[in-house]
Parts: sequence; C-alpha cells; structure tokens
Amino acid sequence: MNDFIYLLAEEALPMGDKLNPLVPKTYDIVWSIVPLVIILVIFWKLVLPKFQEVLTEREDRIEGGIERAEAAQAEAKAALEKYNSQLAEARTEAAKIRDEARVQGQKIIADATAKANEESGRILENGERQLAAQREQVVAELRKEMGQNSINLAERLLGEQLSDGVKTSGTIDRFLGNLDTVAPAGK
Repeated sequence: MNDFIYLLAEEALPMGDKLNPLVPKTYDIVWSIVPLVIILVIFWKLVLPKFQEVLTEREDRIEGGIERAEAAQAEAKAALEKYNSQLAEARTEAAKIRDEARVQGQKIIADATAKANEESGRILENGERQLAAQREQVVAELRKEMGQNSINLAERLLGEQLSDGVKTSGTIDRFLGNLDTVAPAGK
C-alpha cells in the first residue's frame, strides 16, 4: 500500500520538476532571512548591551568581592597581629605588676614585722617597767608591814612600848638592810 501512495504522489507532480523537501523555495528563504535580520538587529542593539552590562556588573562584583575579601582578610590579619601584640604587652605588664606587688608585699611584711617587733619590745619594756614599779611598791609595802611586825614582835619580846619613832625607824632600817644583804630583794 505504501508503494501505491508513492506512485500517486509522483503522478501529481509535473514530470521534470522534482521537489527536494530539504531545499525550500527562494521566496521562503528571502522572507525567512528578513525577520531573522530584524531579530538579530534588535538583539544586537537592545538585548546584547543589557546582557553585556549585566555580565560586566557581575564580573565587577565578583572581582570586587574578591578584593574586598582580600582586604578584609588583610584587615583581620592586622587586627589579629595587633591583638596578639596587645595581649603580649598585657601579659608583660601583668607579670611586672605581679612582681611589683610581690616586692611591695614583702616590704609590707617586713615593715609589719619590724613594727610588730618594735611594738612587742615597747610592750615588754613597759611591762618590765610596770613590773619593776609594782615590785618596788610591793617591797615598800612589805618593808613597812615587816617593820610594823618587827616593832610588834620587839615590843612583845621586850615587854615595853617602843614609842620613839626615830629609834624605831633606825632599828627597822638596819634590820631590813641586814635582810637585803643576806637575800637581795625580789630574788
């Protein structure tokens, strides 16, 4: 059946003019080239410059972004170096402050120790003076009491009243002086 269709198709065409379906007629080619040229001109004048502008802008953004990124990286590196140098300075200063504080602490301790020693020496000296004064007072009171007891004892032994104060006082002083030579006071 296919052969029959081919035969009918060949008979419908004039004999000497065989058409090639791949090659169009001339008027089709001309009228196809005109709109193509118009479209190309419009594309060339309107679309291509806009497209080129967008591509250039994109390229500038990419290059600018890279440059900005490099600048930001350089800035970050500089900031890091500055931070590290400040950190090193701070550590050095902290060590210096610690050393100064340690020295000042030692001075304060030495001053406090010296003041404490001085104060304790002064307190001991005051205590010894007060003790010596109290000892003298106790010795004086004991002498007076011993003198009175001696007089009372002498009166009982002698059986008479010793009324002469000067004699009594001289006797008491001699007696106490003999006691001091035998056993020194307070020892």
